[in-house]
Amino acid sequence: MNLKTLANHLGLSQTTVSRALNGYSDVSLATRNRVAEAAKTYGYRPNVNARRLATGRSSVIGIAFPTDMNMFLDPHFIEFLTGLSEKASELDYDIMISSSQSEEVDVYRRFAEKGTVDLVILSNVDLSEERIRLLQDLNMPFIVHGRTATCDSYSYIDIDNYGVFHEPAKMLLEMGHDKIAILNGHPNRVYAIDRFNGWQDALKERGVTPNPDYVRAGAMSEENGYTFAMEILQLEDRPTALLCSSVVMAKGAYRACNELGIKIGSEVSIVAHDDNVPLAQAADMDPPLTVTRSPLRDAGREIAIMAMNYLKGADIKELQCLWHPELIFRKSVGAPPRSST
Repeated sequence: MNLKTLANHLGLSQTTVSRALNGYSDVSLATRNRVAEAAKTYGYRPNVNARRLATGRSSVIGIAFPTDMNMFLDPHFIEFLTGLSEKASELDYDIMISSSQSEEVDVYRRFAEKGTVDLVILSNVDLSEERIRLLQDLNMPFIVHGRTATCDSYSYIDIDNYGVFHEPAKMLLEMGHDKIAILNGHPNRVYAIDRFNGWQDALKERGVTPNPDYVRAGAMSEENGYTFAMEILQLEDRPTALLCSSVVMAKGAYRACNELGIKIGSEVSIVAHDDNVPLAQAADMDPPLTVTRSPLRDAGREIAIMAMNYLKGADIKELQCLWHPELIFRKSVGAPPRSST
């Protein structure tokens, strides 16, 4: 069945049917639902090239993939991409991942010049904001997974990364811990800077001087979690608690504790940010891990929905989303050992 036949069957113009299928708000919801149901019943699929000519859209969301970062080995990126792809597919959109062997900005210029994508997703934002300024200069629609300091002018979804470390640090301080270390993400990433500030401020609010020896930062891998924890837990003035930027890092920290014979929950408390990564389920760890939870897959799904709303003309202010992670208390946290206070 082609568009003309479907339109004749419904008694509507081809233009109305086309705009209904593409979700335009100038077509009533009832008509959009009616057209969508008929298209499903009769197995109608729009011709991609014809739709692109009619709407000026490619029905593709673009992501740049720097080959030197090995992002396909990063479980956090894979989990986010899974959610984004799942929801985009439901909304009849495809994902294009374009590799960049040199400058990532070259990919965005290529997207803009060729018109191969309708919108770009940015992630792993740093303080430079170079990519954001470039996309604004190119008039390329984009949504940021994360935020920078000047985020009023673009769409984003982010979590309260300051609170990710501030709230559990406050909890640990109230339990009597004053030797709290952090295993943080890459130090030039905005989320990691916010988490560092959250930890630092929580300590200062209680009159505790942050110990620079208790800070480690790098890629959120299990190996880094293990290496960082091994270093910190063998300090002469050993911390009684660890805040980890991801459950994957905490998994490495657990391994370090086991090798050092340090009992988690009584001799050291561990809290991590939990993105519900399949390779590291916090509730299944021994002991179950206390977390601040905000699943990356859910963020990917939400960005796909936001992308559709963006392309339909939603106001930027309606597409700025800040999530507050939930603190889930489990047996990896306890009072500090008496000898350490």
